[in-house]
Amino acid sequence: MERMLLEDEAGPDPIRLFKRWFEEAREAVPVLPEGMTLATTTVDGTPSARVVLLKEVDERGFVFYTNVESRKGAELAENPRAALVFWWRPLERQVRVEGQVEQVSDAEADAYFRNRARGSQLGAWASAQSRAIPDRGALERRFEALAEAYRGREVPRPSFWGGYRVFPATIEFFQSRPDRLNDRLHYRRLEGGNWRMERLAP
Repeated sequence: MERMLLEDEAGPDPIRLFKRWFEEAREAVPVLPEGMTLATTTVDGTPSARVVLLKEVDERGFVFYTNVESRKGAELAENPRAALVFWWRPLERQVRVEGQVEQVSDAEADAYFRNRARGSQLGAWASAQSRAIPDRGALERRFEALAEAYRGREVPRPSFWGGYRVFPATIEFFQSRPDRLNDRLHYRRLEGGNWRMERLAP
């Protein structure tokens, strides 16, 4: 069945549309439908990109978690703007998000960290993300030492680990169609929080 993206079906709220598409992606994409490319830049405009995982989305924005002292964290400290790209191949759909970025509150980060698998909690402590290490053995020894140190105890959230929320200024939805006559609906946030939608040529 051919999929399409029409204005009257998309509606005026891109967050609601994203949630609908995301639920459909959860059913259609077998591995990590929450994977999204995160693009950041240094203050002088040098870009970098990597895949991170979407952990929450609502009217306030799109949330992911990481080591805030990593390369991405350093770039977001210099230039708190980012772009996100979701690509769901089985559905032939793409979503692009651009906007300002801010760190989530300590309470939000603490709550999410408590729900992580214990191995992931220890891994957050063990990895000085983006920094050079002598070899893999050094990382594994660090992990083992931490596992022993916290044996029988709750693993606290490191001060250098937290979350970021991308507050969208624009969201674009792409649906592949035959003959490359693809559907592209672009939403731009207006003052006051409402959205303006327009169709873009493919």
